[in-house]
Amino acid sequence: MLEDYFVKPDTVDRIRASWIGPQIEQYVIWLADRGYGARCVWRRVPLLVAFGEFARLQGARSLADLPGHVDAFVAKRAGESRDARRGIGQILAKEIRGPVEQLLELVVAGFEGTGRPYHAIPFAGLVPGFFEYLTSERGLRPASVTCYRHHLDRFEAYLQRVGVAGLGELSPALLSAFVAERTGAGLAKTTVREGCGVLRVFLRYAHREGLVRGDLWKAVEWPQACRLSTIPRVDLLGGRRQGPCRRGSPHAVREAGLRDLAAAGDLWPSRPRGRGADPG
Repeated sequence: MLEDYFVKPDTVDRIRASWIGPQIEQYVIWLADRGYGARCVWRRVPLLVAFGEFARLQGARSLADLPGHVDAFVAKRAGESRDARRGIGQILAKEIRGPVEQLLELVVAGFEGTGRPYHAIPFAGLVPGFFEYLTSERGLRPASVTCYRHHLDRFEAYLQRVGVAGLGELSPALLSAFVAERTGAGLAKTTVREGCGVLRVFLRYAHREGLVRGDLWKAVEWPQACRLSTIPRVDLLGGRRQGPCRRGSPHAVREAGLRDLAAAGDLWPSRPRGRGADPG
């Protein structure tokens, strides 16, 4: 796996020569399986090799000894960087600590990092197999699956907040209330539409598996996104600049009719075209 990211054999040999080389290669495989890019691997692997060497010099002889050297390594690495002198040492420390603790969570049993807590897969108990369905049957990429997980996380948290324990308690009114809450939270309409699409796919799968009654997915209606609704309009007759028109309003209908007439050439009455006439 290392050869897929590092072209020079000397680089691969240097990584594998580290006393935690097998664990680093295991971590690279873990990153690749989750869709991490090559730049991420190039940035993290040298950092982990340096951590292994630092821990060895400090007396670490087994994987169980590594967690005790994380804080000292982060402090040393961040202190040596020029970014620490620019006042962003805390951000740099997080960037150093993250990959190190991620590696330790993978190879040291029982280790828990200090980063963000792990969130379980949403609806894993109520609708098992949904995320496997997304990858195996629908062929979605890891980034798309992450998007599904994000939106379903919000839906699961909403159900817990309103006291809904199972999918059998879902109703069109409840789904509409969830969409209205997301819309009122100030999110972009495209984000709300994306979440509604995720919810429809989720409910269709749950219906297919017999976990919900009725076609609840049809009750999820997303808001219309008018991409040009914020552009200031101009009165075609008076040339006055006005505010954005509201879709479906009388002004919008009137302007649509005027645009159609202008396009057809029938907006202005025809004039005789003779000698001396105004070329209208």
